[in-house]
Amino acid sequence: MFTELSQLLLDWYHKNARNLPWRNHPDPYAIWISEIMLQQTRVESVIPYFNRWIQNFPNISSLAKADQQEVLKLWEGLGYYSRARNLHNAAKIILDSFGSIMPDDPKLLETMPGIGKYTSRAIASMAFGKDYATLDGNIRRVLSRVFNLEIPARSPEGEKKLWQFAEENLPPGRAGDYNQAIMDLGASYCSPRNPRCMICPIHKLCQAYSLGLQEQRPIMPHKEQIPHYVVTAAIIIQDGKVLIAQRPNSGLLGGMWEFPGGKMNDGETLVQCLEREIKEELDCNISVGEEFGVYQHAFTHFRITLHAFLCIVVNGVPSPIEANQIAWVKSSDLSNYPMGKVDRQISQRLAKKPLFDSL
Repeated sequence: MFTELSQLLLDWYHKNARNLPWRNHPDPYAIWISEIMLQQTRVESVIPYFNRWIQNFPNISSLAKADQQEVLKLWEGLGYYSRARNLHNAAKIILDSFGSIMPDDPKLLETMPGIGKYTSRAIASMAFGKDYATLDGNIRRVLSRVFNLEIPARSPEGEKKLWQFAEENLPPGRAGDYNQAIMDLGASYCSPRNPRCMICPIHKLCQAYSLGLQEQRPIMPHKEQIPHYVVTAAIIIQDGKVLIAQRPNSGLLGGMWEFPGGKMNDGETLVQCLEREIKEELDCNISVGEEFGVYQHAFTHFRITLHAFLCIVVNGVPSPIEANQIAWVKSSDLSNYPMGKVDRQISQRLAKKPLFDSL
């Protein structure tokens, strides 16, 4: 028996489902890739990345056998790079332990790197037709409004209630469509701000709308002000090449390449900071020249202002003390190395200045 909510959602979805490249794909692998890419990322941004990914890594075997640098380079610009590393590692596990066949059991899926309760149930329902509800940001928002959840949606009790709402309305045999219908509704009508309630297909069932509380649902925890750091980076040039360092595989931007440097301590000048960081990271001394650029960037839990300087080595030979490895690279070849957003902006500017190849 379908509930009124699930029936309305399925009827609406049948006529209005978004045309997305991973939907109705014959390989469950495509659903897995899309779900990981869609974590904290908008559909519009994901589509071109998904298409390129499937073109380069069309199946689990090809991903498992790829070099990590290939994987990170293809992911570059999508952010949250641990997702790419987890995909790569999980593909290796599936290749070795399951013969490249993706498990359809959520409990098995959750043993894979990067796959939690939400993603495992999304894959099981959408890729394998299993009767599992799931809970992403869109679903949380829709259900918080429909049932006027009066406690924080992300609290343990709020999560418990939302899973209960999702599962109680799950239509047997139609879980995949049901989950995707709520996601699509959240993306198109039940948006975080200014929801389009008057034309929403389920507004007559929405308790928050009937009370005029749709803008106050879901209840979210108060956001603390995120810290801001001043960071320096050295563009070290020698014999027509520039030095870049590969970050450790774990942690922020793991496995990516960068222009070495780091966070400024209290009482330091920018130049003092950079000289100290390079000595600690590369065990050499540099002369800091003119400032190359100032870059702003926001990560999930902090923001940075990065000051990049042109530099030369004056004493010692750079060594990868705190990095996986270092490389001297022509500015025209920097595009071959996966980088985060700010380092890519620096590298692109360097590539446009041929004079650096002759320094």
